[in-house]
Amino acid sequence: MRTARLKHALVAASLLLGGLSASTLPAAADSAGTTAKAAPAASEGIVTAMQRDLGLTRQQAEARIAAEKSAAALAPRLTRAAGSSYAGSWFDAASGRLTVALTPDASDAVRHTVKAAGAEVRTATYSARRLDAAKARIDRLPAPSGVSGWHVDPVANTVVVDVLRDHQADNDVRGFLSQARRTGPVTVRTVSAAPRTFAAGTVGGDPYYTGNVRCSIGFSVYGGFVTAGHCGRAGAGVSGWDGSYIGTFQGSSFPDNDYAWVSVGNGWWTVPVVLGWGTVPDQLVRGSAVAPVGSSVCRSGSTSHWHCGTVLALDETVNYSQGAVHQLTKTSVCAEPGDSGGSFITGDQAQGVTSGGWGNCTSGGETWFQPVNEILNRYGLTLHTY
Repeated sequence: MRTARLKHALVAASLLLGGLSASTLPAAADSAGTTAKAAPAASEGIVTAMQRDLGLTRQQAEARIAAEKSAAALAPRLTRAAGSSYAGSWFDAASGRLTVALTPDASDAVRHTVKAAGAEVRTATYSARRLDAAKARIDRLPAPSGVSGWHVDPVANTVVVDVLRDHQADNDVRGFLSQARRTGPVTVRTVSAAPRTFAAGTVGGDPYYTGNVRCSIGFSVYGGFVTAGHCGRAGAGVSGWDGSYIGTFQGSSFPDNDYAWVSVGNGWWTVPVVLGWGTVPDQLVRGSAVAPVGSSVCRSGSTSHWHCGTVLALDETVNYSQGAVHQLTKTSVCAEPGDSGGSFITGDQAQGVTSGGWGNCTSGGETWFQPVNEILNRYGLTLHTY
């Protein structure tokens, strides 16, 4: 194992100095960036994982990556153009296009702008501003353990509140839902399991440890890497896969948020890749453009390695047993204990770090991540890109 990791570190160093591709075995860190750059064809690793996890052919996977990249670039511009009539947007995998919802009072000029840009238009009753305001009011309510989370669903044009199936009749759940419905348009959905964080006790051969907890490196920043906040508190020391000292948690927030950053030194350095763990080739990261709802997304973690799925919701509040965490992105990707803090990526664009979820990579499940751009803004960090 030591030989394999040293080999990867040497190849990674060559990548930084000479522009080579990354190798296929894990190193001490991985990475992301802030703005998109010109990129070659889709990574072999991304394509392979999407074929496996999303049931796509190679041609379909490559076409979807290109379409999602276009949609991600288009979404912010059309959001601004729609103004107060904006009611949400998402990537439609069937059409390969961005869909933008507009309220009935949207002007003909706005509708023309959206269509002319290549997006589909759908009419929705409630504006995104109204739905976001309703969710913000729900965020201020004390949530019982029988409520697992809530988010704005742009496709359904409502705020969705998830309630554990076995707790529907609880008085505190009913009271919470009564208050939630008074905030605006709310739909209640029953779920079978509550999300949990994915930290794990110490086991060998993984990216980093703090105390007796194992987590996964997220994305490299200049001076260190970002990861999940529940993995360690500010000031906690961090050791690498070989037990050697990496650095220290410089900032950490959990609950409320689930993000942190760790300084890197003592012979360790940052590398602008997401690890493929030998399952797929390592993936270079060239930016951090936000993937719309409906986009594909893949995750790298030290336990279950590489898996893909789709973005299900943005800005969801998740009610963990330790407290509510806000502004998480929900995905259909599986994860397992020890994957916490690991990388979520769409194409070559960094998305966020693994927070928690339910299920596993044998039977399936859902996983949430903290968006990487939020972490960068919070700590004034710059993502390491290739």
